[in-house]
Amino acid sequence: MPIVIPKDIPAFDILTQENIFVMSQTRAERQDIRPIEIAIVNLMPTKEVTETQLMRLLGNTPLQVNITLIKTASYKSSNVSQKHMDKFYKTYNEIKNRDFDGMIITGAPVENLDYEEVKYWDELCEIMEFADKHVTSTIYICWGAQAAMKYYYGIEKFPLEEKLFGVFKNRALVNYDLLLKGMNDRFSIPHSRHTVIDEGAVYRHEKLQVLAAGDECGISIAKSTDNRKFFFFGHSEYDRDTLKNEYLRDLAKGLKIKKPVNYFIDDDIEKINMSWNSTGNLLFYNWLNYYVYQVTPYEINK
Repeated sequence: MPIVIPKDIPAFDILTQENIFVMSQTRAERQDIRPIEIAIVNLMPTKEVTETQLMRLLGNTPLQVNITLIKTASYKSSNVSQKHMDKFYKTYNEIKNRDFDGMIITGAPVENLDYEEVKYWDELCEIMEFADKHVTSTIYICWGAQAAMKYYYGIEKFPLEEKLFGVFKNRALVNYDLLLKGMNDRFSIPHSRHTVIDEGAVYRHEKLQVLAAGDECGISIAKSTDNRKFFFFGHSEYDRDTLKNEYLRDLAKGLKIKKPVNYFIDDDIEKINMSWNSTGNLLFYNWLNYYVYQVTPYEINK
C-alpha cells in the first residue's frame, strides 16, 4: 500500500517516477482501511529534499501511510518558499489535540549551539513531551537524536575536533532486535555532524539500549527499552548525492572540509558508492511494521 500525500506536493511526482507507490488523498478516502498516521517534524533547511527522502522510505511498505508535515512556529525557514510551508505544513498548535501512530523528528544544522540557544528549543521540548503522550513510537535523527537524549535523559553532546563526514561501517550489537531484522552483521550508514553524544552515558543508562555502532563513527542506532523512542545518530535516509552536495556547499562557502570518507569511488566526485541504500530501507520498514503497526491501537485515540 502507498503513502498518502497531496498530489501537488513536489515529492509526489518524484516518487511516482521512482515507482514508489504514492496515492492522492482523494483516492485514499475511497478505501475502507485504517491508515497509519505518521507525523514528520522537519527541522532541516532543505525541507523539500528531506520530505522526499523520508517519504521514499515510508513508501516501502504494504501499509497505507498518511503523512502530516509539521513546522516550528517559533522559527521560519529562509530556504524554502513560505507558500510551500503554508500549503503543506502544520504547526504544533494545529496538531496538538491529535494522536499519531509514529513520528519522525529530523536533524537540524544547529549542533554547534547550546540547546537553549536554538530559537525553537522550547517548542521542540513541547513536541517531544507531546510525542511521549500521543505517539506510539518516534524516530529522532542526528541532532534530533541528540536533542532527545538531552531532553529525556539529560545526556549531553560534545564538539568533535573534526567533522564526522562520510559513510561508516557499523556492527549490530543485538542479535534479534526487530529493527535490525534482515540486515547483515555489518552495514553502512552516512554521518554528517560536528558533535557527539556522551556515549558512555548512553551505554550505562538502564532505559537505553545501543543497537549498532562503528569503530570510526561510534553509536549509530539506539533505542529506549520500552521501544517507543529510536535514536538514529546518522543519516540512513540520505540520497545518493546528499553528502556530495554538502561537500560542494561547504567548499563554496570557503569552509575547511575534507571529502566524505568511504563515499567517492577512486576519489572521483562524479562516482558515488551508495552502500547504505538497503540499510535505510530496512530500518524504516522494520520500524514502521514492528514498532508502529504491530503495536499501535486500531482506535488511535486509545
